[in-house]
Amino acid sequence: MSSQTSDIQARVQEPTAKGLTLGPLTALVVGSMIGAGIFGLPSQMAGSAAPGPLLLGWLITGVGMLALALVFQRLANARPDVEGGVYGYARAGFGDYVGYTSAWGYWISAWIGNVSYFVLLFATLGTFFPVFGQGNTMPAILAASIALWVVHALVLRGVQGATVVNLVVTIAKVVPLLLFIVVALFAFKAGIFTQDFWGRVTTISSDGSDAGLGSTMDQVRNMMLVTVWVFIGIEGASVYSTRAARRSDVGRATVIGFLGVLALLLAVNVLAYGAMPQSDIAALDDPSLAGVMRHIVGPWGTTFISIGLMISLVGAFLAWVLLCAEILAIPARDRVLPAWLGTVNAKGTPTGALWLTNLCIQVMLVWTYFNASTYTNLVLLASSLVLLPYLWSASYALIVALREERSARLAALAPAVVATVYAVWLVYAGGLQYLLVAALAYLIGTAFYVYAKRSAGQSPFTAKDLPALIVVALGSIAAVIGFANGSLRL
Repeated sequence: MSSQTSDIQARVQEPTAKGLTLGPLTALVVGSMIGAGIFGLPSQMAGSAAPGPLLLGWLITGVGMLALALVFQRLANARPDVEGGVYGYARAGFGDYVGYTSAWGYWISAWIGNVSYFVLLFATLGTFFPVFGQGNTMPAILAASIALWVVHALVLRGVQGATVVNLVVTIAKVVPLLLFIVVALFAFKAGIFTQDFWGRVTTISSDGSDAGLGSTMDQVRNMMLVTVWVFIGIEGASVYSTRAARRSDVGRATVIGFLGVLALLLAVNVLAYGAMPQSDIAALDDPSLAGVMRHIVGPWGTTFISIGLMISLVGAFLAWVLLCAEILAIPARDRVLPAWLGTVNAKGTPTGALWLTNLCIQVMLVWTYFNASTYTNLVLLASSLVLLPYLWSASYALIVALREERSARLAALAPAVVATVYAVWLVYAGGLQYLLVAALAYLIGTAFYVYAKRSAGQSPFTAKDLPALIVVALGSIAAVIGFANGSLRL
């Protein structure tokens, strides 16, 4: 092993003064992964798969996401000099422009997702205070705007303090899920769980008609499409690698956070199938976890889970605001995005990135008041935009593994290969239409990239960047044509 590589790996254990420790880093992973998804999981899964295919799908998903978690862990240890997680790995492996697309797409995904948290938060409050309606009434938008700028002020007071708050909120939102698991364990009935185990006769009502679940493989595929979205956030600690007290804690936080969330998801999903018939779960309104809890313990269960959901949404929003600011600030310091996005205040908060992020959220909150249906599709686009950064990270892990000494190469290659294959599947599952719209979003943001490069006195594009630029340009042209002829819609 070269002396340079030895120096890099030695830095894994170097503590950084006042950096984020294992607890706050793990809370970033858990806090960003547990938002609204787990609270709506029972009905979404029940509409897709019977218990047998469900367990097969979770096995495949668990292996794929574990491989991705191990990739982030290994990269954190092998390349502690690379900062910014999904952005840094994409840039190190494939050049500045691919690095830009990873950061830009991740950022758009994150802040649009944050708007969805606000809408769902006030829609949940609407069950207690009808004035908030479905989360997009004028009182809801005004209240969400106030909450947005309160969080903004909190983060301006320092990232370190905000992550401590996130740790407390993360613990608070896990408690209701643990209580549900305990209650559901006592209510679990094996006869309900094993009834029509492979989904041969169960039908799910949809639009007034009853539809079967399809073959076992159809059910596995359908439930895996749902799991695409519930694991987003697994990369949270790696994005904050530059602020970690020890770089080795980044990898540990990723794996610990993933395994903890996977255990919660599995328990909530499987136990719900043993508490109610599958067809009844599929018919529940969101958050369907509240419906299952109501079935087990009575009306107070709905209130309890709704409160848990609101705490979860607040925590997820805070975690993602932190990630939004960080994912822009690091490329700004690398002159991949305009330098003003990397400006920090005396507390170390990236103020330029934070202001841009929250102004975009504010505009989108107003947008939801006038365009609720279009907004729903934008959330799906946001979810798709985060998948390509996963692919770049997994592919870079392959490159790093191939450079390892022969004795260590196999151990490094195995998770990298599995993670890359799984990431390719995630991108495929996301759908071509969203990839084309993502290309258009990348092309629009390219203006920021070119400006940053010109300001630094650098040529915007090198030979390494051209293939990605060509793909983005062709995808954007296809997107514009699709919008023009009506074949592509948001």
